[in-house]
Amino acid sequence: MPKPSPAYFTRLAALAAVEDGRPTKSVLEAFSGAEMATIPVGTADDLTAAVATARTAQTDWAARTPAQRAKVIAAFSELVHGAADELMDIAQAETGKARIYAQEEVIDVALTARYYSQQGPGMLAEHNVQGMLPGATQARVRYQPKGVVGVISPWNYPLTLAVSDAVAALIAGNAVVIKPDSNTPYCALALAELLHKAGLPRELFAVVPGPGSVVGQAIVASTDYVMFTGSSATGATLAAQAGQRLIGFSAELGGKNPMIVTDGVNIDDAVSGAARACFSNSGQLCISIERIYVERSIAEEFSRRFAEHVTDMKLSSSYDFAADMGSLASAQQIDTVQAHVDDAVAKGATVLAGGRRRADLGPFFFEPTVLTGVSDEMTCYGDETFGPLVSIYPVDDVDEAIERANDTEYGLNASVFAGSDSQAQKIAERLHAGTVNINEGYAAAWGSTAAPMGGMGISGMGRRHGQEGLLKYTEPQTIATQRVIGLDGIKGVPQSLYLKLTPAIIKSLKYLPGR
Repeated sequence: MPKPSPAYFTRLAALAAVEDGRPTKSVLEAFSGAEMATIPVGTADDLTAAVATARTAQTDWAARTPAQRAKVIAAFSELVHGAADELMDIAQAETGKARIYAQEEVIDVALTARYYSQQGPGMLAEHNVQGMLPGATQARVRYQPKGVVGVISPWNYPLTLAVSDAVAALIAGNAVVIKPDSNTPYCALALAELLHKAGLPRELFAVVPGPGSVVGQAIVASTDYVMFTGSSATGATLAAQAGQRLIGFSAELGGKNPMIVTDGVNIDDAVSGAARACFSNSGQLCISIERIYVERSIAEEFSRRFAEHVTDMKLSSSYDFAADMGSLASAQQIDTVQAHVDDAVAKGATVLAGGRRRADLGPFFFEPTVLTGVSDEMTCYGDETFGPLVSIYPVDDVDEAIERANDTEYGLNASVFAGSDSQAQKIAERLHAGTVNINEGYAAAWGSTAAPMGGMGISGMGRRHGQEGLLKYTEPQTIATQRVIGLDGIKGVPQSLYLKLTPAIIKSLKYLPGR
């Protein structure tokens, strides 16, 4: 199956919200490292202009009902299914991921859009709540959009993270201006094209390619809310900048995610589950597993069988479903993985599987790698690798596994494979992580779009998915109406008498239902 054609890139490039005549930069095919297209490089002026245009268009969009806005997003979901093959092609081309994980992205985009199109109008419906004084106070809550939401999306899941947050913001009545990663701009543009086909006014989802230091900074300086996915260090900087402007900020950041495997587990299930958890998208996933804690009684057998499984994984640069794992996305990523492996081995770690570049397959291929004997002076012990590298740590018991799993500043995702689901549930409740998956590495929690997804500690702030992932893009407004009786009295009752009765009246409210 070929990579996308030149005509495809030309068509999509025209959708970028960038002034004609801007300089261009190369976009590489990750499998080969060769240029496959160029993209115009946006400026701060381009971003500012896109925000201004979006702000004007957003007024009419917000005037539509949530159901009317949801109809557009539902149509988009169907178009994503129909364009699955070309979306998988562009995701593979820009990132080098295996096709199974490109398909995972397409499915996620379609399901998230469908979820919010179905459930969003109900979440946004205005509703009455308990007023101050029963019968005398009516309190109504409604949701106003923030205005223009800025999305700064990363390269590792350039379909999912370009639009899955955006559909929630759009249904809430906002406009969206997005800065995709400079290595993966065409995934965002491909989705913009489908949103426009679904009936979304073009100005409401503007894609401005360009460097983060320029376009990303302009997003923080000019939008009304910022959604960021990326490193914890960059997230902290952007959060501080958003705080200076007193605008909302949400982020999914880094993770050094643990898996716990207990005695009594089905080892076959744990081995296959761990391989997917560690090496999905070549390990370039914020919620992938980089640490495995195994009870010592089964650690030797688990390690042997896991290493055998990983050694047998097929690496390929094919645009089909033949590969278990594709390449990494860039030279920077493969250099980081190589440095972490070299550092660990030099300090005494043992390579159980992998550990080598595979230049015979492509410039950014690195074997899925399993280490043991990793200690705290090694870089990969505590730092996020963000690549196909995992370390196995034998532990004496479950309590030690939990203690070591929680011994990190991160708190994004965790996984548990145990002898029983009830044991796994108890372990999960003790883990410091925003999501915990049982009998799975990450997909069960991520794919449950009705449930909030996000990190604790330095792994993020705010949540995507579920009600939390929608209402964060709104300003809740309370409208309260007072009738007959107020804090200053009741018509026809002397104020002196009313003030004496007030404490008794207030105290009696506790006997009413819900008070």
